[in-house]
Amino acid sequence: MHLQTEAADRTTAAPLGGRVPAEWRPIERVDGTHLSYEDFLARYMHPCRPVVISNVAPQWAAMRSWTPAHFKQRFGSKPVAIGYGRDMPFDQFIDEVVASTPEAPGPYMYRSFLHEVLPELLPDVIPQNKFCFPRRYASPLMPEKWRRPDGYLKLLVGGVGSKFPVMHFDGENAHAAITQIYGDKEFVMFAPEDGQYLYPKKFFPNHSMVDDPTLMDLDRYPLLAKATQYRTVLKPGDMIFVPAQWWHAARALSTSISVCTNMLDASNWDGFIADVAQAEREKMPAFRLQLLTGYLRVLGKVLTAVESFQARSPKLARTLVLPRVITPASADVAPEPSRRQLNIRIPTA
Repeated sequence: MHLQTEAADRTTAAPLGGRVPAEWRPIERVDGTHLSYEDFLARYMHPCRPVVISNVAPQWAAMRSWTPAHFKQRFGSKPVAIGYGRDMPFDQFIDEVVASTPEAPGPYMYRSFLHEVLPELLPDVIPQNKFCFPRRYASPLMPEKWRRPDGYLKLLVGGVGSKFPVMHFDGENAHAAITQIYGDKEFVMFAPEDGQYLYPKKFFPNHSMVDDPTLMDLDRYPLLAKATQYRTVLKPGDMIFVPAQWWHAARALSTSISVCTNMLDASNWDGFIADVAQAEREKMPAFRLQLLTGYLRVLGKVLTAVESFQARSPKLARTLVLPRVITPASADVAPEPSRRQLNIRIPTA
């Protein structure tokens, strides 16, 4: 079922150059100062329902200091990862971001994982945004390749007109949370059941061939007319929760700086196992893949039981210590992942 909202559908007026402006619905918004983590899990994460949460991470130094000028001065010509296989000197990248326009968009950074390449920034994102807690990624029982207490924390930077290179949903069946720090960024989303109308790529089924969902080219992509689009604009202090398999794209409305994390728990665990099996099928022998998927299925049952126990008896779980070590239930009981650089022995693919 599509996400329901109280607001009416919205659209802009006339076709532009053969493209049709898309009708869209707003994404629900809530104030983070009045939303508990438990309510976030029950109302949004477990039912896989998108939401924008305002007033998050007010303690972050990043909210006060991260600007294009700050990054340029702090990092100078240090090489930084922008996209797959593409590095640039940080100061050159910032210059191109600031000069970006809709007619000549600059580069968009989406592959800089802080613990791996920019550990200098970690103190600026403490304490962890409670709504971005990675949950099962933080469990010491996770296989090392997918054990990420930071939730794959990465930096996203772009200028006016620049955008994430493809409309997609995240791999590993992961939930995503993007916290806006500087500038404004627009998000466009579609529910999983509308994926059939978004022209998934043959060899990358989580990537869409549609280049611009806001101005729909119905001559090339006529099925787009059947999809229901959701849209929002993030401002500093806003966080958007993107559930697993929800298609999304983002573009900067001004110079934009944000961070992204991924989350994993019982609500997306089965899909995680399926994605891992698909990704590893050609990388390991069949018997090893069976062992891996069998371990993950058993681990899922164990973690579900321990998580349920912590939810039912939080005081006892804290007293016993072991449950929150096996699978910490929230940022309140987990070690702060950004107090020191993690030892990431298997780099992010």
